[in-house]
Amino acid sequence: MREGAVFNRLRERLRDFDDEPLTTEDFEVAAQAHNACRKAGVAGSAMDFLICAVAQQRQIAVFTTDKDFERYASVLPIRLYEPEAVHGKTKGP
Repeated sequence: MREGAVFNRLRERLRDFDDEPLTTEDFEVAAQAHNACRKAGVAGSAMDFLICAVAQQRQIAVFTTDKDFERYASVLPIRLYEPEAVHGKTKGP
């Protein structure tokens, strides 16, 4: 976040959510995710792979607008949150 005010607003809104405790296994699964994606030609950051690992381990969908996660989901067993699916709508024509 380049602008301090935007960061501060986001930080305040995210404080409503509980922190998710991380385990050693989460970091191991993140390393495995990195290796699997690298083998498939998909690059990513350590933080992104940790997010993927936690989502995979907890069986929760990733809520993001970052298009990189679509590439990770093509390799990893993660789900991306799709609000349209919740309301019975489909994308596209």
